[in-house]
Amino acid sequence: MAGSQDFQDDPRNATVLVSLNGALVPRGEAKVSIFDAGFVVGDGVWEGLRLHKGALLFLETHLDRLYAGAKAIALDIGLTREALTAEIRRTLDANGFTDGTHLRVMVTRGPKTGANQDPRNALGIPTIVVLAECKVPSPAVATRGLSLATASIRCTPAEMFDMRLNSHSRLNLITALLQAIEAGADEALMLDPHGFISSCNATNFFWVKDGVVRTSLGDYCFNGVTRANVIALCQEGAAPIELGDYPLDAAHDADEAFVTGTFGGLTPVREIDGHALKAALPGPVTRRLRAAYEALKDAEAARHG
Repeated sequence: MAGSQDFQDDPRNATVLVSLNGALVPRGEAKVSIFDAGFVVGDGVWEGLRLHKGALLFLETHLDRLYAGAKAIALDIGLTREALTAEIRRTLDANGFTDGTHLRVMVTRGPKTGANQDPRNALGIPTIVVLAECKVPSPAVATRGLSLATASIRCTPAEMFDMRLNSHSRLNLITALLQAIEAGADEALMLDPHGFISSCNATNFFWVKDGVVRTSLGDYCFNGVTRANVIALCQEGAAPIELGDYPLDAAHDADEAFVTGTFGGLTPVREIDGHALKAALPGPVTRRLRAAYEALKDAEAARHG
């Protein structure tokens, strides 16, 4: 079993240089203190980025999300957007990466005076990591598709735990994934507090019925950059789309389904809770949207590469 994050092995990843607080260090030496707020209580935010044909795709949108998340938890990153972008590019250059690269930018509140929850005990020096690895999605997943199982763990509203924050705290999502794995599936499908379809544990969820793409309103799911791009592509004519509150039965009765994320783009789904979807993988609408998204990536790369 493998989820939407499944990637092909690349030997170059064993020797990558990681940016840790401005120093480029070998992968095996990239370490943080046991008193770091991220290690102690998951106090931090992160962002996933994709390098495609020399360009950091949708960089400004990703930085908007990162800095908004940091502001929401009163975390001062300590670098301007321009300085952080320069460090990202320095890390890529140091590793000689120009394409097919997945990056994870991680910022925590940094070292603390003790292992406790209170952010006032932080020393005021954030921990900033830029990790770049050669990662491309496993080609088999496009034809095999994902198996999803609905978890009992619900997506949460902002007043409880805002799913739109890319927080280092992911235990609820990991618990949902563990339930899916126990059920023999690849990933978890999660419902919102009202029992409507929301998202998966690491990606956003779409399905197709009678040629129409459907997805949640987005109030309780990840603030996905790829999700927003796919919705925009549909609204621009790639496929009819409807956003709304839908019961789980609607997904079980789908013709096609797919999940979206920065790493995998659009990944087809083959079954949901044991209900095999009707279309061969990838389905015709999924295939058309995958092509439209690849064209969008290429256009973005041409503008910024």
